[in-house]
Amino acid sequence: MSGWARRLFPGLDPADCARIEGLPVQMLPQGAHLFAPGTRAEAFAIVLSGRIEVSLTGPSGREILLYAVEPGQSCIQTTLGLLGNEPYSGDALCVGPVRLVLIPAAQFHALMASSEAFRGFVFRALAGRMSDMTALLERVAFTRVEARLAAALLELARDGTVEATHADLAARIGSAREVVSRRLESMARRGLVATDRGRVALRDQAALVRLSLAV
Repeated sequence: MSGWARRLFPGLDPADCARIEGLPVQMLPQGAHLFAPGTRAEAFAIVLSGRIEVSLTGPSGREILLYAVEPGQSCIQTTLGLLGNEPYSGDALCVGPVRLVLIPAAQFHALMASSEAFRGFVFRALAGRMSDMTALLERVAFTRVEARLAAALLELARDGTVEATHADLAARIGSAREVVSRRLESMARRGLVATDRGRVALRDQAALVRLSLAV
């Protein structure tokens, strides 16, 4: 994957690109945690392949999926941790095998101080993530649970089937597992879906699309 840093950071000095690409590529297995609540950011992660999901768990045990980090994207919690020296509040889980490069904190701060191209990438990514977080807050606050659930099912479906537990779906839409279970039962009675352990089959996608757009 020679040249990936140049593609990711257009305009970055060739020497800085070479130093970044000279960092070791790390392999994390499915189920590995990149960070956990209370730990501190020690490096800026660049995902080369795979997907990392960052979630937040409240005192009640309810979990919400904040965002996912995929190739070419950054992690807002890590950026804020490095810039503000604050501990992580979320948990980052590899949902499959992940290949990544970790830019040590000292190198990250040096690049932020010296490279306009690198600063631009970091701040554009930060702005995009903040926009995503605002959109998530709006969905949770102003969109009905059933509409959020329908939208999540449509997004996750592969060949008309969603492979996810009720707890996974609840975390994705910012609700409780019991609520998701009741909503899925209601959808099943209306012929919109069929449920099985860890699986939801979409029976009426057109109706689910209409439901996802309801306010």
